[in-house]
Amino acid sequence: MTKWTFRIAFLILVMGGGILIGTLTAPGAWYAALNKPVFNPPNWIFAPVWTTLYVLIAMAGWRQFEARDHGSLLTLWWAQLVLNFLWSPAFFVLEMPWLALVVIGALWTTIVLFIHGTWRWDRSSGVAFIPYLAWVSFATVLSLSIAVLN
Repeated sequence: MTKWTFRIAFLILVMGGGILIGTLTAPGAWYAALNKPVFNPPNWIFAPVWTTLYVLIAMAGWRQFEARDHGSLLTLWWAQLVLNFLWSPAFFVLEMPWLALVVIGALWTTIVLFIHGTWRWDRSSGVAFIPYLAWVSFATVLSLSIAVLN
């Protein structure tokens, strides 16, 4: 398989997984009834933000895959993807904001470790994860606020 085949596969995996998780765990009546903080963003913002982030996440993933000599970084990349995909079911399906907060805390830590690990030798991957870290930081504060308010 060519380099571009793997890149497209990573993009399909990340985007497809995100779309699938988002569709299967779409917020329903339970979420609508929750007390939310004043800084809760409008629902329309999530799709464009996550589309952008998933492209950056896929790019960082295929860069680690192509490097082949940084296995621990690829492991961190897979770990963040699993945690990313677990958050929505924990929050929206299980309706457990405190469990979702644990998941997002682990996700945040994994993202930080990935950025740190890639910073010296593959700064592009580290930089690609900075908007992701910013969004997940905001989402962590939002999740904590919702858990406390409810």
